[in-house]
Amino acid sequence: MKLRALFLAGCCLLAAQANAGILSDDEARKGVQALNERVQKLEDAQKEQTKSLLDLQSQIEALNIELRKLRGQNEELVHNLQDAEKRQKDFYVDLDGRLRHFEVDAEQAAASSDAADSPVQENRAFETAFSLHRAKSYQSAITAFQEFQRKYPNSVQLPNVYFLMGDSFMNLKDYPSAVMTFQTFLDAAPKHPKAPDALLQTATAQQELKQPLLVKKTLKKLVAQYPDSEAAAKAKERLAVLK
Repeated sequence: MKLRALFLAGCCLLAAQANAGILSDDEARKGVQALNERVQKLEDAQKEQTKSLLDLQSQIEALNIELRKLRGQNEELVHNLQDAEKRQKDFYVDLDGRLRHFEVDAEQAAASSDAADSPVQENRAFETAFSLHRAKSYQSAITAFQEFQRKYPNSVQLPNVYFLMGDSFMNLKDYPSAVMTFQTFLDAAPKHPKAPDALLQTATAQQELKQPLLVKKTLKKLVAQYPDSEAAAKAKERLAVLK
């Protein structure tokens, strides 16, 4: 509208100039035509600008709609995630409770089974270790005897375990371990039939370790404590040589 008003004003101005003789009719027509073209261009530019603004507004509205849609989807996802986390937590709590109940039942069952089978398992474990010693698999025998000692610390077989372990160490030439193990045996069962042999082997190990004073002391102890044993007779012979 404003552009058209300006156009009309321009036309009136050109007409007045033509009437006043300032412009010829031809010049006035050309001026009107040029003015009309300029007004048309301005109107076209204004329409294009208006169209661009409308397009931009439409795009903005479309983006707002899409944003509201995405926000709704995001809220739904958050809600679903919270529900999933709660269900997962409830599942693990329930699973943990069931596992604990299962473990308690298993422990009780194992305890009952061990109580019933303990003597049988104990004898089987000792026989296995003893068989390894008899087969001269001394290192394996030591490992088996140590495991037996750990599992059955109150077994009546412990003195035999200590003596056989000491003998295994002797055969492996591990003399310090042999001396220590035989001493454990003597502390646990000083009246055991193998006690004199344990002292005699201890003296042998001390001799290999170059401990002559301890050798004499051990042999004299053997003769004093077990004078009627076969090991005591051997100890006397060795003492005679040492003198």
